[in-house]
Amino acid sequence: MAKASETILALKPVIFRYKKEIDPAEALSFGLIAEDVAQVDPNLVTPDRNGNPETVRYEAINAMLLNEFLKEHKRIEEQNCTIQEQESTISELKKEMQVVVARLKSAGFQNSKSERANSDHERRTETGCEFSLNSWKRYQQKETKGNKEDYQTTILRSLRCLL
Repeated sequence: MAKASETILALKPVIFRYKKEIDPAEALSFGLIAEDVAQVDPNLVTPDRNGNPETVRYEAINAMLLNEFLKEHKRIEEQNCTIQEQESTISELKKEMQVVVARLKSAGFQNSKSERANSDHERRTETGCEFSLNSWKRYQQKETKGNKEDYQTTILRSLRCLL
């Protein structure tokens, strides 16, 4: 029934009234039109003496609906497990980030951009690392004239100094 129940997704429920000879009150009804159901799957209707669709086999449709419901329920349960795993990972990452922030603060990390820039410049100067934003932009625009591998190595070395 795994794929068979997917047939119900093609059915179109309607609001209708039975003929007066079937329902004298002609009350509104909800359901499926046998002829439409027969076009989707002839096994879901009971034919009349002439072989024309007469009634919908709702017991079969109910079983198919239950099967589709169970498949969706399983999918939701799997998604809930994934969400719990993701929430756990996020929680762990937050804790790790707090540790990193605490280490940075204890190492004298400056919050001011200008103070950070001066500190970074001093550190680069002390370690002999030279790196400029213009160099990086030229590399990204591929305007370099020298050996690209040497240029990449220089940039990577400079970036390592920044860390």
